[in-house]
Amino acid sequence: MFSRWEDLDEDDRKYLVDVFQSRVFPVLTPLAVDPAHPFPYISNLSLNLAVQVLDPDTQEQRFARVKVPPLLPRFVVMPDGERFVPLEQVIAAHLDQLFPGMEITANYPFRVTRDADFELDDENEDLLEAVESVLNLRNRSGHVVRLEVDATMDEDIRALLIRELELSPHDVTVIDGPLDLSGLWTLCALDRPELKDEPWVPQTQAVLGRGDTAPDLFRVLESTDVLVHHPYDSFSTSVAAFVEQASRDPNVLAIKQTLYRTGSQQSSIVDSLVRAAQAGKQVVALVEVKARFDEAINVERARELEEAGVHVVYGLVGLKTHTKILLVVRNEHTGIRRYCHVGTGNYNSVTANLYEDLGLLTSDPDVGEDLTELFNSLTGYSRPRRYRQLLVAPHGLRDGILDRIRAEADLGADGRIVMKMNALVDPETIDALYAASASGTPIDLLVRGICCLRPGVPGLSDTIRVRSLLGRFLEHSRIFCFGADPESAEYLIGSADIMPRNLDRRVEALVPVRAPSLRRRLAELLDVELADDTQVWELDRAGDWHRLPTITGVDAHRVLMDRAVARSHDARADPRHDTR
Repeated sequence: MFSRWEDLDEDDRKYLVDVFQSRVFPVLTPLAVDPAHPFPYISNLSLNLAVQVLDPDTQEQRFARVKVPPLLPRFVVMPDGERFVPLEQVIAAHLDQLFPGMEITANYPFRVTRDADFELDDENEDLLEAVESVLNLRNRSGHVVRLEVDATMDEDIRALLIRELELSPHDVTVIDGPLDLSGLWTLCALDRPELKDEPWVPQTQAVLGRGDTAPDLFRVLESTDVLVHHPYDSFSTSVAAFVEQASRDPNVLAIKQTLYRTGSQQSSIVDSLVRAAQAGKQVVALVEVKARFDEAINVERARELEEAGVHVVYGLVGLKTHTKILLVVRNEHTGIRRYCHVGTGNYNSVTANLYEDLGLLTSDPDVGEDLTELFNSLTGYSRPRRYRQLLVAPHGLRDGILDRIRAEADLGADGRIVMKMNALVDPETIDALYAASASGTPIDLLVRGICCLRPGVPGLSDTIRVRSLLGRFLEHSRIFCFGADPESAEYLIGSADIMPRNLDRRVEALVPVRAPSLRRRLAELLDVELADDTQVWELDRAGDWHRLPTITGVDAHRVLMDRAVARSHDARADPRHDTR
C-alpha cells in the first residue's frame, strides 16, 4: 500500500534517510528562479517539486524547482515489501539539505505535458529525414499544453507556474493524489501472484497444432481459412509461425508485409523477414515511420531490415499506413499461389498477449489479388481502384460501410447492425446510423474509447445501444456485422476505426470473413461481449457512461478464455469439433 512520510515511524524514516543519502541526494539539482536565474525548461512529463524557501536574513520568499530523477524508481519499496513511498515525498522531507541555511516554507509536486505531435512537411523529399527531424524537435521543444498540480498547491505558486509556462487556468489539472502513476508498472512487476490475474497461456488451435510437429500451414490454408483471436489464440503458433515458415520454405518467392508498431523488444517477425531476405527471397516491408511515439524504434527496425536486404518502404507522404496486411507468394505445382493475413492488430508479439485482436489467414484468390494490388499501390504508383473483396481507405472504405448501413436501414426492424471498434467519430457514419435507427433497425455498438453518437434519443437513436468493455485485455479488434441472421450476415474485420483520420488520412483495410464456421465464431464473440455485465459500461443519451449492474455475472474475457481451452481440447480429442 502507499504510505505517506508523515505516517511513518522512526525506523521507517531512518531507512528512507539512508536511501536518500546513498541513492537520491547525489543526483538532485536544485534550480533557483530569480532575476539571475530564469525559469528553467521543464521537460515533457517530468515530475518536479515547486519549492518555496524563505531567506531568514532578508525575509525574502524565493522559488526553486527540483526535478525528480526519472531514472530512479518512482516509488521506494519499504523493507517489508508491503508499503511504497512516493519518491517525491522522500525528496521533500530532505529539502533542507538542498537549500542549507534556508527555511523551507512549502513544496508541491507538479508535472507538465508538452505538445509532442509535430506535423511532417509534405513537401519534404526525404520522409525518413523528416521523421528524424521531428524526433529531434520532440526531444527539445513543444509548447506546454497541460499543467498537473497537487490539490494542496498554494494559489500563488500555481499562478507563478501558469505565468511562466504561458498557460491559462483552463490548462491546469488538479489531482488529489500522486502525480505520474506510470511508475505503478514497477509495482505490477513485483512477485505477488495472489494480487494478479491468473496467468493466461494463449491456446494453439487444433488445426494449427495437431501432433508433435508443427503443421504445414500452407497445406492447412489450401483447404480452409483460419480465424485467429488473440490473446485467446496464440500469436506465436499462428501468425508468427506462418511468417517463420514462409521465410524458410524454398518454394516461397516473396513476402510483403506492413509494420506499424514493431515493438522495442526483439521481434520474431523482423527476424523472419531478415532470414527470408538473406535466403534470396523478395521481401518488402512497409514500415510506418510516422507511427506516433514509435517513430524511433520503427526507424531502427527499418534500418535493420534494409541492412539485411529487405526492400523497405517508409510509408506515404500525407498518409499513415495503418493497415495490418501480409502477403506470401509461393510457387506450387499448380502455379503461383498467394497466402494472406489481414488483421486488426499490430504484428507485435508483446501486445498480442495483452490486446484483443483478430486476424484472417486465407489463400482466397480474390483476397490475394487485392493485397497484391494494394501493396503495389503502396510501393509504386497507381490510381485508386475498386477491390474485389477488401474495403480500403482512403478510397472506398467509408462508402462501403455507409452502403451497408443504408441497406440494413431499408430493412427496418428486420435489419441488424453490430459494430465493434475503438472509436466512433465520423459525422457521416453517425448520421447514417441515426437514419437506420429512425427506420427501426436494431443497432449494437461496442466502442472502447471515444463515441460521438448519442444513443437512446427519442426519435433519433431509440434503437441504438452503446457499450464499452473494459477488462483484463484491451479490446482492440474491429468487427462490422450487417444482417439479422448470423448464418447469412456479412462480417468484416480490419484495422479501421470509424474516425475521419482513419477513413480519410490513413491506409486501412477491412476483409470479409466468408467461411460459415468463422462467421459463427464471430457471432459467438459478439454475443458474449454484448452479454457481459461484470466489466461493461453503457453510454446514455446525455453522453455519460454508467457501469452496468451485475445480474447474470457474464465476464466476456473469462468466457472466451474457457471456450478457447475447450475448443482446443475438444478438437484434439475429435477433429470434427474443430471450427477454427
